[in-house]
Amino acid sequence: MKAVTWQGVHDMQVTEVPDPRIEEPTDAIIKITSTGLCGSDLHLYETLAPFMEAGDVVGHEPMGIVEEVGPDVSSLQVGDRVVVPFNVSCGSCFMCDQHLYSQCETTQNREHGTGASFFGYSKLYGQVPGGQAEYLRVPFADFLPVKVPHEHPDDRFLFLSDVLPTAWQALQYADVPPGGTLLVLGAGPIGDMSARMGVRAGLRVISVDRVPERLARVEAFGAEPLDLDDAMDVGGVGDVVRESTGGRGPDAVIDAVGMEAHGSPGAQAVQKFAGMLPDAVAEPVVKNAGLDRLAALHTAIDAVRRGGTISISGVYGGSADPMPMMQLFDKQVQLRMGQANVRRWTDELLAMLVEDDPFGVDAFATHHLPLSEAPSAYEHFQKKEEGMVKVVFQP
Repeated sequence: MKAVTWQGVHDMQVTEVPDPRIEEPTDAIIKITSTGLCGSDLHLYETLAPFMEAGDVVGHEPMGIVEEVGPDVSSLQVGDRVVVPFNVSCGSCFMCDQHLYSQCETTQNREHGTGASFFGYSKLYGQVPGGQAEYLRVPFADFLPVKVPHEHPDDRFLFLSDVLPTAWQALQYADVPPGGTLLVLGAGPIGDMSARMGVRAGLRVISVDRVPERLARVEAFGAEPLDLDDAMDVGGVGDVVRESTGGRGPDAVIDAVGMEAHGSPGAQAVQKFAGMLPDAVAEPVVKNAGLDRLAALHTAIDAVRRGGTISISGVYGGSADPMPMMQLFDKQVQLRMGQANVRRWTDELLAMLVEDDPFGVDAFATHHLPLSEAPSAYEHFQKKEEGMVKVVFQP
């Protein structure tokens, strides 16, 4: 089959790889009909290169039709239409019983000290072949895949794999009081969707980005756009937002940027340097000494009101980051964060999507491309070119 494979830093290629097969009696094989390109995939494109191997199949936002099921699978049949959550979770361990599916003990990667495995996401998270491919092997098929109706085009349900539950968890973790103010840093896919959900919840939402097309999207859905460069010219995001909230600041901030933030050249240099080292040397550098680009997080800490909440959905990767602990403590800031526990939220979100399109998912993708155009799509998406916000590949 054809699949998008990692071949080196900034080198994604569509290559022929072996077809997946049933390996466990609880597996299913899915014929992919749509699969997304995620901002987290950009970390593999550059930052997390030491944990990748040439030929790794990437992608963690797939949906499709069940092609084959293992002998112990009872809840799926050939022909069912399913969305596959990005975290590989068993549904029956201690962590899954707590609905912490991103921490599934059955698929935790103890060698690297990380949580549940992900589809298509490096040795750090299990090196499980991903969904930017023609077919996908899905373990725990009686629990993990989300069955969806055959009505509506793929885009109505595809984003249950990652974008919708990640944004929904970010909003729940933000815990904004009714009618309160939410600041969303970043208007990429997760920030955009978080803003839409906040607006629908009746909140005042201020969305920050530096890409005009992205700001126009959130403004059209009812959020207040704030250009990052304009804010920096007059003292910074915190000053601008405090001025518009009676000097107090927003009740909560969602950091939907993570380590892809601009504004931390020192950390960026460390990451690029680590990417040039042999893997055996680079892996501990990235995990233990790699500085994240903390510009977005520092902005959130500065901007949030005293006693407010910061909800982090953007991915951070280092463990030696300088944190302004005095400021966090003094402001009594609450921090909530973590990979989305996708299966925790999918049933609730699916019920909304079956009846209506409250978050504009039908028109959320900016680009629909054949799988063959994946290499150029990665490049344009990283550079925020051609108005790319959300790309969907169709094998």
